[in-house]
Amino acid sequence: MTGKANKAVRLSVAPMMDWTDRHCRYFHRLLSAETLLYTEMVTAPALVRGGALHLLDYSPEEHPVALQLGGSDPKELAQAARLGAEAGYDEINLNCGCPSDRVQSGTFGAVLMKDPGRVADCVAAMRAAVDLDVTVKCRIGVDEQEPEGVLPTFLEQIRAAGCQRVTIHARKAWLQGLSPKENRDIPPLDYDLVHRMKDEFSDLHISINGGINSLDEAAAHLKAGLDGVMIGRAAYHQPGDVLSDADRRIFGTGSTRDPIAIVHQMVPYVERHLANGGRVHQITRHMLGLFAGRPGARAWRRALSEGAVQDGAGSEVMLQALDRVAPMAEV
Repeated sequence: MTGKANKAVRLSVAPMMDWTDRHCRYFHRLLSAETLLYTEMVTAPALVRGGALHLLDYSPEEHPVALQLGGSDPKELAQAARLGAEAGYDEINLNCGCPSDRVQSGTFGAVLMKDPGRVADCVAAMRAAVDLDVTVKCRIGVDEQEPEGVLPTFLEQIRAAGCQRVTIHARKAWLQGLSPKENRDIPPLDYDLVHRMKDEFSDLHISINGGINSLDEAAAHLKAGLDGVMIGRAAYHQPGDVLSDADRRIFGTGSTRDPIAIVHQMVPYVERHLANGGRVHQITRHMLGLFAGRPGARAWRRALSEGAVQDGAGSEVMLQALDRVAPMAEV
């Protein structure tokens, strides 16, 4: 593996639709200088056929940052990967894990677990198109598949195509009968299988994803031999707990970030966004969980969520919300 994503992949924040947009990622980067950040899934057709290049916009401060692509046509994915590389992303990731109906209708996402040969062709085409790591995020299987048999075959084929790094969501996806939300909770987790895959594919860089809620859990997976840990909802809903101490705990660099200081650091970013015609709520909606589990968390959430949607709201809503929480947070 080469590039900025190498060290950072030890801990990453999962790509999450409607959540990990550029504003969220900028905020997360202030909390952790080291953690690898992922875009929301961007579909290859949107970039190649739709010309929606604005979907690739990001702030330079977000590095290291990876672009996750959705698609199933090798030629189109290669073109999309090239656009991502030209935009300066540090990694190109192929989504083989999303179970939504909209994704299935496009023959990509988790349904690709049923066609590892096609995934391998996509990986090979993308690798030929860019001089970046091309990685895969997958499930352990879908529907009636037996993960013990399906997952090794899947890993063998993408490895043969040149994929050196894979993130495995340790649940099956049920493409019929469960909503995307239910697919994040109902299928049972099988962490042991992912650990066994690392034993079997020792040359692959394997990260684990699914149901991991704390740095303690992440550290335990790393200690047990996995190469990386990807955290999703917990990193979003409790960013102060998961990300503010990640550099020290997981990477052995830096110190714990102060969430109160982070709010002040967000002010110039919000001001730039407003100057470009944006609304403060587009940014602050990602910050509601900053003080989760700490004194004043409820006051912060309420003041920020109510203030940010008011007409003419500016960066002062963050500082006003902070006035209500800071004395309690400092106790």
